[in-house]
Amino acid sequence: MKGRVLIVAGSDSGGGAGIQADIKAVTALDGFAMTAITALTAQNTQGVFGIHDAPASFVAEQMQVVLSDIGADCIKIGMLHSPDIIEAVCDTLAQEAPEVPVVVDPVMVAKGGGSLLADEAMAALKSLMIPRATVLTPNLPEAEALAGMKSIGEEDAEELAQALSAMGPQAVLLKGGHRDGSEVMDLLMERGNVTDIYRSPRIDTAHTHGTGCTLASAIATGIAQGLSLREAVARGRNYVQEAIRTAPGYGQGHGPLNLAHTVNEF
Repeated sequence: MKGRVLIVAGSDSGGGAGIQADIKAVTALDGFAMTAITALTAQNTQGVFGIHDAPASFVAEQMQVVLSDIGADCIKIGMLHSPDIIEAVCDTLAQEAPEVPVVVDPVMVAKGGGSLLADEAMAALKSLMIPRATVLTPNLPEAEALAGMKSIGEEDAEELAQALSAMGPQAVLLKGGHRDGSEVMDLLMERGNVTDIYRSPRIDTAHTHGTGCTLASAIATGIAQGLSLREAVARGRNYVQEAIRTAPGYGQGHGPLNLAHTVNEF
């Protein structure tokens, strides 16, 4: 069961997040991954050491040539570092793929703490990209930054998701992995109404680099393959959980996941 997923995101030289994780996740779930690379990063498990943006016009060209030839069943948006890239991506979506579902992962900070969103890009992200989202998938710090409010506990999750929903996405998956506790709770809100709450045991590990990128790409693959949003989220969460549980332990910081755990051993 294939599904064509165009990934618009930055490259992670360490292979744990970004384009590299996206391609692995889509492939592991039997989808077909295509890419438009928005930025190169010099990055490993310990942090981001450099960012080199692709020209906005070239990001748009990558998208245009893929969409006009191969097409896409879903588009996953990741790291968009600057306002001009956000504008170029939104313009291209409007011209080339106005009806294609879009999963927006608002990448702002890498696991090691490096900023992946220029300060001046926040307004463009909120006004241009988020209203185009079929589903927005922020973690807790990203959601708080976008909404301009602090969430103390699980009891605040619905209010925070409502604030994000008011920005125009069709759905919001508010991820709770940054909260303390033995459980992780994610909340799915569709058109302003809570439609699912997902709970899973927290895995005590430092090897969680790329979880956000991976989950968003897993959800995009499910949508591309015809699953409902709720089904795509549930399958994506299960895939990521197992990838964390079986992480290989690479690196000296926040290590990558085992994104190939669905692949049979040869």
